[in-house]
Amino acid sequence: MSLAIGVDIGGTKIAAGVVDEAGRIVELERRPTPGQDVAATEQTIVDIVRSLATRHDVVAVGIGAAGWIAHDRATVLFSPHLAWRNEPLRTALADRIALPLVVENDGNATAWAEYRFGAARDAAVAASITLGTGIGGGLVIDGRLYRGANGVGCEYGHATVVPDGRRCACGNRGCWEMYASGTALAHDARELAEVAPVAAHRLLELSGGSLDALTGPLVTEAARDGDPAAVEIYTLMGQWLGRGLANLAAVIDPDVFVIGGGVSQAGDLLVEPARSTFARSLTGRGFRPVARVALAELGPQAGLVGAADLARRDLERFPVGQIT
Repeated sequence: MSLAIGVDIGGTKIAAGVVDEAGRIVELERRPTPGQDVAATEQTIVDIVRSLATRHDVVAVGIGAAGWIAHDRATVLFSPHLAWRNEPLRTALADRIALPLVVENDGNATAWAEYRFGAARDAAVAASITLGTGIGGGLVIDGRLYRGANGVGCEYGHATVVPDGRRCACGNRGCWEMYASGTALAHDARELAEVAPVAAHRLLELSGGSLDALTGPLVTEAARDGDPAAVEIYTLMGQWLGRGLANLAAVIDPDVFVIGGGVSQAGDLLVEPARSTFARSLTGRGFRPVARVALAELGPQAGLVGAADLARRDLERFPVGQIT
């Protein structure tokens, strides 16, 4: 059984794993993302791949990058949360990694993993929503990833939901990911703690009293422990998520929306308000099938699993190792 390495590059961490043909992770490593330093980020990718490759016989490497990947599946045109701008990532890594290499958008890689091995198995049209630092998106139609004409399709997180709303890292205002993501969790928690510190006392305890230390994972921890303020923040986020899903359903009409990423670890605290708001907001409601809204089955490792599987499949298509 052939093994491939998948690498998931997020705004805060790089995770890499050795993945078998059934989507199982044989070994996993994580390192912080030096996101504002292109050379340091790329060297971290090389180091983590080399570390895993010394212990396993791998045939290919798939890179799932948080950014807009050109249709050549080699160039990162832009990344809202990293310093890549027209970065020839595959070229920068190829000689140092010395294995067949593909570059894919991290949202696409996650969507592919859930279609192949997770909550979207056998779906005719599967849309993936990954709630991390921002919102990653992916779409699989009849067994094929949809990338758009220029390779930058399915950037759901940058659809405008509030005209002239919160400023987004992409340069626009009011993007969906500013209201339903880890960044949004932290924003809402800090806002609550600043204006109503008594209500946010548990959140402030977890952050050591520091507003700046109030992060998305802390809000998730508090919500799972039943803290009323954190649960309220998650309920609001679920409602924003549901509205966005209804907008997507009007365009895509999928069988299933798969919700993943670190923010989804709150489970039903997020998904139940999302489902109810989605059902209330869906165009043509009452006269059409309603897409399932399912939690991802592969967890935060879905991106690297998908990237590894895509790299292996490309190698099978081009057996001499000329990945294109």
